[in-house]
Amino acid sequence: MSKEIEDHRLLNPSSNTPFSSVLERHVSRREVMKGGMGMAAMTMLGGFGLSALADRHEEGMAKKPLTLAFDAIAGSRTDAMVVPPAYTAQVLVPWGTPLNDGASEWSEDLAMTPERQAASVGMHHDGMHPFALDTATASQHFLLVMNNEYIDEHALWGPQGGPTNLAEGRRPADEVRTEINAHGVTVVEVKKNADGRWSHVTGSPHNRRFTSATPMHLAGPVAGSDYVKTRYSPQGTIARGTNNNCANGYTPWGTYLTCEENWPDYFVKDEGRTRDDNRLGIATGRGRYGWETAAGDESEREDEFTRLIGNPTADDASGDYRNEARQFGYIVEIDPYSGEQAVKRTALGRFRHEGCWPGKLDAGEPVVFYSGHDSRNEYIYKFVSAAAWDPADAHAPGAEADRLAIGAKYLDEGTLYVARFDADGRGEWLPLTPASVTPDGRPLAEALGLAADDQAGVIIHTCDAADLMGATPMDRPEWGAVDPTSGDVYMTLTNNSKRTAEGTAPTFTHAGEAIEMPGSGYATAPVNAANPRANNEAGQIIRWREGDDVTRFDWEVFVFGAAASDTDNLSGLTEMNQFASPDGLWFDERGDDQGILWIETDNGYEGVAETTNDQLLAVVPAALQRADGSAAVVSGANQEQVKRFAVGPNGCEVTGIFATPDKTALFINIQHPGNWPASADATVPAEGTVRPRAATVVIQKQDGGKIGV
Repeated sequence: MSKEIEDHRLLNPSSNTPFSSVLERHVSRREVMKGGMGMAAMTMLGGFGLSALADRHEEGMAKKPLTLAFDAIAGSRTDAMVVPPAYTAQVLVPWGTPLNDGASEWSEDLAMTPERQAASVGMHHDGMHPFALDTATASQHFLLVMNNEYIDEHALWGPQGGPTNLAEGRRPADEVRTEINAHGVTVVEVKKNADGRWSHVTGSPHNRRFTSATPMHLAGPVAGSDYVKTRYSPQGTIARGTNNNCANGYTPWGTYLTCEENWPDYFVKDEGRTRDDNRLGIATGRGRYGWETAAGDESEREDEFTRLIGNPTADDASGDYRNEARQFGYIVEIDPYSGEQAVKRTALGRFRHEGCWPGKLDAGEPVVFYSGHDSRNEYIYKFVSAAAWDPADAHAPGAEADRLAIGAKYLDEGTLYVARFDADGRGEWLPLTPASVTPDGRPLAEALGLAADDQAGVIIHTCDAADLMGATPMDRPEWGAVDPTSGDVYMTLTNNSKRTAEGTAPTFTHAGEAIEMPGSGYATAPVNAANPRANNEAGQIIRWREGDDVTRFDWEVFVFGAAASDTDNLSGLTEMNQFASPDGLWFDERGDDQGILWIETDNGYEGVAETTNDQLLAVVPAALQRADGSAAVVSGANQEQVKRFAVGPNGCEVTGIFATPDKTALFINIQHPGNWPASADATVPAEGTVRPRAATVVIQKQDGGKIGV
């Protein structure tokens, strides 16, 4: 999630052993602080997990490693993008760009309306992915599909001096509709021109928006159940809208996955609250933008605003919207090539999904997807399809196919797992099914108070189910990335601002009161080997590899974020590559079983923020192996392999990333900039004040060569 809208409430009341405690046993903090553990300690702690991962590193080192052929750039604090010499950075499809004739050309004083915004690129670009229209032109012409996570209301309503009644009072219906239409997903056709610059195709039949009001099908275990029946959909099969979509994913059959993250704050429920309302943080009193206050407006259609109020008002759920929020918190599948409705795939769990990343794909084996719940002390999940992968389902770009029917085959039936990380470098995937046995010996359905075969109920209560199964609380799991050759999975743990000094009793907060919970790490967690500092704000990236058994994996810490001057700079970062709060992540496959791991940041840690804005870094994992005694793969022995590649403008988050198949253009998103862009050249700072617009940025070499090498 963007740090601009991070929900600081602690919603996990369980007493599961947090990742901090696991890491404390995994690596001796005392020895790490002395600079190394010695071979005896490594042998003792390594176990099966570390030795298996070490074998992987040796395999990678046997080949000539890929080399990053650019000099790391210095940090920057300006109203402009900074890229290495001999590179360019172009602004593409910023917020408000017209998609068709229903929108007006952008101007600094353009007044947005519901109709204009629905026909324009949405606000606050986040996760994205390209979909080629033809294999031969895949690197020059494709559909760009991207999330529009949330809004900057003061930029949106700049010409009128800001939003009406944002904090209190009734919001105007058309302002609410405009804001609803600025959220969601944008599909836009883009192409590379003869001069090497990129543009979008206005009026393309592919251009369209999915907003917070677009009807969408529900599929999987929850669809049609009593949990999701509403006045609008008494059968529980249709939802309206997708909200707060952060990271993303894609499927091998050519569809886009958008992920609902901080959606609970859009709904209000003061009466009849259920366990999942509290566990996920459904709002009370007033929603994030007060959209529900427009309920009852004379122009309201089909309860478009009333649906956001979950108080029971009828005899059963088919007469009100007590279940509206239960239609959110899912992975949403979109076919970018057709105008069909999107589908919410409920089998992949209901929580605050950061993203959804496909695992290594093998014919005849299940299809796997990974997802993180982006909140402090929440969990990492994977979904394993019941159907085995058939390569015939991978249709050529643009080819006629019922991709959503293929999606139903792989995404509506399967097993959802949650991760437990053990101190010996091993881990276990715990199945979230009604018959799964909790650590205290009960069937999971019984522990949740559900019927013995109620998989829909398990999904609705995914977080409670994970608590009961003994999953490991993590430090805000955000983006993932998978090496498609080795299957190695990387995931950012952005930060945890509630770490305390060694020996402090962990607590969790309930109803505003800090309650001591020995053995828990929910509101606070003591320092440990992975985070040997109180109030961990720098974060880290972990890596794991699946075992032969679908329930087993081996894990290690890949790199720790830090300021160069920190005494606990466990990965030895310098002023030229220091970073904190790793967020976006993408594995850029480059052939020969190698690739570049790109790391994006959403930093609020002062030690780094005082020297540089949010940034993009690159590292070649195959070039690195864990040094004896190091706490992470990236350490003082090899951290020079991590290079800063780009820096964003003041106030922004760097997010959303992919490269064209020929690797000559790297696309990233700049979200919530403070005073940018000033021109189509992303590296030009504003001379005065501009109306800020999130935008996609295309980074290319001036000579047209491959990015990074």
